[in-house]
Amino acid sequence: MGRRLRRKVANVLAALISALMVILAVIPLFHVLFYVLGKGLSGLSWTFFTNIPAPTGVPGGGMGNAILGSLILVAIASLVSVPLGIGAGIFLSEWGRGRLGDLVRWVADMLSGAPSIVVGLFIYSIVVVPMQGFSALSGGLALAVLMMPTVARSTEQMLRMVPVALREGSLALGANWAQTVWRVVMPAARRGILTGVMLAVARVMGETAPLIVTAFGSGFWPSSIFKPIAAVPLQVFVYAISPYPDWQQQAWTGALTLVLIVLVINIVARVALRDRMGVGR
Repeated sequence: MGRRLRRKVANVLAALISALMVILAVIPLFHVLFYVLGKGLSGLSWTFFTNIPAPTGVPGGGMGNAILGSLILVAIASLVSVPLGIGAGIFLSEWGRGRLGDLVRWVADMLSGAPSIVVGLFIYSIVVVPMQGFSALSGGLALAVLMMPTVARSTEQMLRMVPVALREGSLALGANWAQTVWRVVMPAARRGILTGVMLAVARVMGETAPLIVTAFGSGFWPSSIFKPIAAVPLQVFVYAISPYPDWQQQAWTGALTLVLIVLVINIVARVALRDRMGVGR
């Protein structure tokens, strides 16, 4: 009885300590969210989403061009990074057990920890300088480099979690390895892969440093991917360091907008995936 009691006490203590750690981890997160919500909610209005920035020192204006610019930049980054990242993840999971696989993992891990400004300067040197100008394309490529490691490594981990029995069953029925990966393994892991993509999008959505030297920012509506473009993080940075109270308020509202955009993207993606998988039918 004494041994059993000690085990129960140890289990209860472990559960309590785990719950305490979760609470300690969640408190700062919710504090930041509620603080941004309290600061930025009062500035939300229809004009904030539909107007471009007002001239310096003039009240009013909005971040409509920056919001659209951020969506364009993330779209460009996703078009480049998601196919390449998922392809790299498939390679690492299914065929990356040699030196080449170890090298790709090392590069992915190194890029995931690289300072974002370094990535921005890299794209500046190979894209901005040859094109002789800042552009949405260069900004999107900088974000794509930041997204790729997260997509690749998360895809690898999700594919490795798919039971080996599914692969063996598909191969036993006559499918080749490529058909097994695309028709059996990928559908089984798609929810986790989507989560990895959303994590990558959430990371780059708030990046500012690489966009300063690539997208540069603009006070007008986007007109071409080969011209400078506004982005919410850039606009928040400019407004936050300004001496104008109206701009400072818009900076908080812009920060709240970033949180809402990421939330909406996550909700839409998960609902769409749930419908495709037939959940709840």
